[in-house]
Amino acid sequence: MATVKLNQINKFYGTTQALFDVSLDIEDGAFVVFVGPSGCGKSTLLRAIAGLEGIDSGSVVIGGDDVTDADPADRSVAMVFQSYALFPHMTVRQNMEFGMKVNKVDPAERNSRIMEAARILQLTDYLDRKPAHLSGGQRQRVAIGRAIVKSPKAFLFDEPLSNLDAKLRVQMRVELEALHKQLDATMIYVTHDQVEAMTMADKIVVLNAGRVEQVGAPMDLYHRPASRFVAEFIGSPAMNVFDPNDVAGLRGLALPNGTRFIGCRPEHFALHPEGGGHFDATILVREQLGGETLLYAKVSDALTVVLRTDGDDDTMPGARIGIEIPAHRLHRFDADGRAIA
Repeated sequence: MATVKLNQINKFYGTTQALFDVSLDIEDGAFVVFVGPSGCGKSTLLRAIAGLEGIDSGSVVIGGDDVTDADPADRSVAMVFQSYALFPHMTVRQNMEFGMKVNKVDPAERNSRIMEAARILQLTDYLDRKPAHLSGGQRQRVAIGRAIVKSPKAFLFDEPLSNLDAKLRVQMRVELEALHKQLDATMIYVTHDQVEAMTMADKIVVLNAGRVEQVGAPMDLYHRPASRFVAEFIGSPAMNVFDPNDVAGLRGLALPNGTRFIGCRPEHFALHPEGGGHFDATILVREQLGGETLLYAKVSDALTVVLRTDGDDDTMPGARIGIEIPAHRLHRFDADGRAIA
């Protein structure tokens, strides 16, 4: 496997700039996830690494080799797309073998790589089946197997689980995490799903309108977001971020100069059933999810917040409560949305 270094990548489509001075160092064997809303540039950045998109300035270095101007086939990367892109008339074995045949890999070596990939992906019993006779998860494993047999320096995944149902997505997430540990491979993964990012990544790269908003370990981003954008994007339900002026009767909450917005994650609020805390609210909606309960509380006409409590919490709609923000759980942001230490 190999390191991947991006140095001040800029990309334009006509007069529209899609990527702005993107620089990243991806360590050998890391599982890095690019995450952000639609149109933020994450897939464009991945395709630039693969060589499927040209860049207007900057450089791409893979395994110490500058591949900025290299063809995709010469970059030693393997890409797995959202669509499986399997040949429907070929068997699983033939689909995995095709690229190696084109590259004139020795037949014995081809068979060895196919059998090893099939073993890793639990496809040994399906090698003679065609894609029409496979489930969605099995087809995605074939697409991953086709990447494994290339023995690339880095694996690139472009929203590979988007076409699967919710249960199968969870299963495939676990399988991909296990595959990463088994192969000790450098993997770069694009998704708009922050749950996938949080559960799979060693390092998350949050992109916003073509710029890198923050880079870090999942829990670092969760507990120490560098901006309001990251705070509200990472986490489900999202962090409550609001203007303290929208809180009727705010009391006892010290805010440093320059504070324009404050935030608190739903599970970090302290609920006072008999009143008290920093402000009062009225429960509007209660969602029981088994192990947890979400309470939607109206603070004022301009503000409703979400609290996450225990699954056995019995607070009902209409209840008047007090809400406290523990000092070490309070997030502060300036007028530009940047975090205040």
